Amino acid sequence: MQRRLVQMLAAQGIPQAEICRVLDVSEKTLRKRYRKQLNIGAAKLEAALIGQLLRIAGGKGAVAFKAIRFTLQARFGWSQYVPPPRP
Repeated sequence: MQRRLVQMLAAQGIPQAEICRVLDVSEKTLRKRYRKQLNIGAAKLEAALIGQLLRIAGGKGAVAFKAIRFTLQARFGWSQYVPPPRP
């Protein structure tokens, strides 16, 4: 039950300090006993955020352009200031 709770809270982006308060454990204990659940929760949160970003990027207008640019920079190291490498 506690492991499922940790994973769910991590997937919602709840800070580890807050999860510790819910479980009444130290941060060191949380990371030691629930590492797998924290990692799975973080991966689920990242996937959900990327899904939202890609949905926004599929639109039109300035917001979609910003979402596309952010995705290129964050996921692929793109920079508008550095010229592309030569073949």
